[in-house]
Amino acid sequence: MSNSIKTINPTNGETLETYTLMSSAEAKQVVDACYEAFLDWRLESLESRAKTVKAIGQALQKHKDELADLMVKEMGKLPSQARQEVDLCTGICDYTAEHGPKKLADEERQPGNGERGFVTYSPMGVIYGIQPWNFPAYQVIRYSIANLMAGNGVLLKHAENVTGSGLLLEKIYREAGLPENVFRTLVISHDVSDEVIAHSAVRGVTLTGSDGAGRKVAGKAAEHLKKTVLELGSNDAYLVLDDADMDVAIDTCVQGRVYNGGQTCVAAKRFVVTEKNYETFKKRYVERMQSLKAGDPTQEDSDLGPMARLDLRDDLHDQVEESVRKGAKILCGGEKPSGKGAFYPVTVLDNVTPGQPAYDDELFGPVAALIRAKDDEDAMRIANDSRYGLGGGIISKDVKRATELASKYFDTGMVFINGFGVATPEMPFGGVKNSGYGREHGGFGMHEFVNAKSVIVVQE
Repeated sequence: MSNSIKTINPTNGETLETYTLMSSAEAKQVVDACYEAFLDWRLESLESRAKTVKAIGQALQKHKDELADLMVKEMGKLPSQARQEVDLCTGICDYTAEHGPKKLADEERQPGNGERGFVTYSPMGVIYGIQPWNFPAYQVIRYSIANLMAGNGVLLKHAENVTGSGLLLEKIYREAGLPENVFRTLVISHDVSDEVIAHSAVRGVTLTGSDGAGRKVAGKAAEHLKKTVLELGSNDAYLVLDDADMDVAIDTCVQGRVYNGGQTCVAAKRFVVTEKNYETFKKRYVERMQSLKAGDPTQEDSDLGPMARLDLRDDLHDQVEESVRKGAKILCGGEKPSGKGAFYPVTVLDNVTPGQPAYDDELFGPVAALIRAKDDEDAMRIANDSRYGLGGGIISKDVKRATELASKYFDTGMVFINGFGVATPEMPFGGVKNSGYGREHGGFGMHEFVNAKSVIVVQE
């Protein structure tokens, strides 16, 4: 087994950098150092921590071009979307700095077994995050900033193909004034990662990834009785109801499928369209999707870049081919290109039914699955006919009815109405069923890894 990893530019296949993996002993030293730093960091006031979090957001802006450029090179996203990602990260820092002190403040209670009491949200220790490559900055910011605000130490194991982004973020955090070792990036193998989970100083584990990875990590953490937060895959359904505005439907469903090259856990993936609109939607949707070009993300005429790795592209193509073998029909795309880079054409599948990967599984790339529903009620049934439950969408002119469907019937963690959305600092982010558990953003993430401690004064 090699003791190094390489990052590869998915646009041209060229090697960007080679990194040496840390040994088990080196990783343990980093965990120990993070724990020692935590012992001081936890004693910082909420206001002091908020000030540092705010400074991290400012430092991200200072390094915006450098970080965005690295993300484009490491995983192939469009430069405009890379810059949007850095802006979102700064927004998360600003929101957390503003609301964190109030969310984490002591709460006065009147206990029946004492004169007075309060609940204090004590930091737990070192929190270990295992993060994916699709949003190299955002995935790290999402869990780390909430936990730094809570007073925890934070460790990161980033996806191998975006190792440079993980190391650059560590540098940015330090430059912003975060004390040394409070946040560290580990360049380690999966075996050493299991040892980190087992380390006594690590009190919680959070993972964003596939449901298969979630089972493995949650199982390993459970062996050591450690709490986990899991944000896993999904095959989000967007419902085009009988009264949908077709212009809104097409715009939403195109953007929702190809944003970030279709490599987004909360992307629109299954398009459930009622009989009334199906043929019209299909015709217009295929026309729009066919017009999109996958190419070098740094070129102005590219609508999306390559997929992040060749193996991911090949896996996606296998899912398309299996879906076709089981009855799906390719309306556009579906052919794996030859030549350099991990490119895959924008693809639309029709006649998608249960038993096909396009219906049952997550297609993590620019492939759309069209599903015909009899009516609005049937569309809602199909949307929930999934082992996943991260996000989804409803396109309807009757916003009141759509919000009722979203709140009462849609079995997901997030629902977008008449538009596509990803994450925003103000609203909770997370899923149900095989999409995981726990919540980030909206103040919820700050409470995931704290000890809600009761302090009761029996008598003064």
